[in-house]
Amino acid sequence: MNMIDVENVSMCFNMAKEKHESLKEYLLAAVRGKLQFEEFYALRDVTMHVEKGEFHGLIGLNGSGKSTLLKVISGVFKPTRGRVSVHGTIAPLIELGAGFDMDLTARENIYLNGTVLGLTPQYITERFEEIVEFSELRDFLDVPLKNYSSGMVARIAFAIATLTKPDVLIADEILAVGDFKFQEKCEARMHELMSGGTTVLLVSHTIGQVERMCTRVTWLEKGSVKMEGDAKTVCEAYRQTEG
Repeated sequence: MNMIDVENVSMCFNMAKEKHESLKEYLLAAVRGKLQFEEFYALRDVTMHVEKGEFHGLIGLNGSGKSTLLKVISGVFKPTRGRVSVHGTIAPLIELGAGFDMDLTARENIYLNGTVLGLTPQYITERFEEIVEFSELRDFLDVPLKNYSSGMVARIAFAIATLTKPDVLIADEILAVGDFKFQEKCEARMHELMSGGTTVLLVSHTIGQVERMCTRVTWLEKGSVKMEGDAKTVCEAYRQTEG
C-alpha cells in the first residue's frame, strides 16, 4: 500500500521580471498594467510513490525542488498540475520555527505548536515531561525562543512532532542542526516510529546519512526526477556526479 502518491506534479511560480525600488513603484506598475512576470517551474512532471513503513530519502542540489515537493505533499502548496494523495496523518518538519512564536517561551510554544499539530492542551500537559526530557532543554523552558539556537529550536520541534505516531513523518534537513548525540536520538525515534508503521520522508544533504537510513531514494535535478531506486544505487550515482 502506498502512503504517498505523487502523479505528474508540476509547480509553477510567477517571478517578477523587473525589480522595483519601493512599494509605490510596484503599485504604480500594477495600476498601469506594466507588471511583467516570467514563469519558473520548481517542479516538472514529478511522479513518486512511497510505500507504507518505508524510509524514503530525497536528495539533490540546492534549488532542485526538494523543499517545494515536501510542501506540495504536506498541503502547503497546491500543485499547478498533477495530483498528490497522502493516506493518513502527517507530521511535517519542514521549516524550523513554523508554528512557533519566537517571542514566547519554549513552554508556551510547546502548547502553541502542539495545538497547531492538532493536539489538545490536556494531551500536551499529560505528555509535557516526555517532550522536555527528549529535548533536553528543561533549564531553558522559560526562555523566549528568539534566544534559542537553530539546534535548540529543532529539539523542541522534533520532540513535539513525534510525540504521537503519525502515519507520515516529513523531515526537511532536521538532522542537519544540533549535535551528533541529538541526531542519534532523532534517528532512533524515527526508527521507533517506523516499527509502529510510520512512513518517513527525509531530505538531507548528507548522502552517507541517507544511504544508511533510507531504503529507497528519489534524486531531483532542476525540478525533475533524475533517478529513483534503492538507496545504495541512487546515492552512489549521485556521488559520482559530485566528484
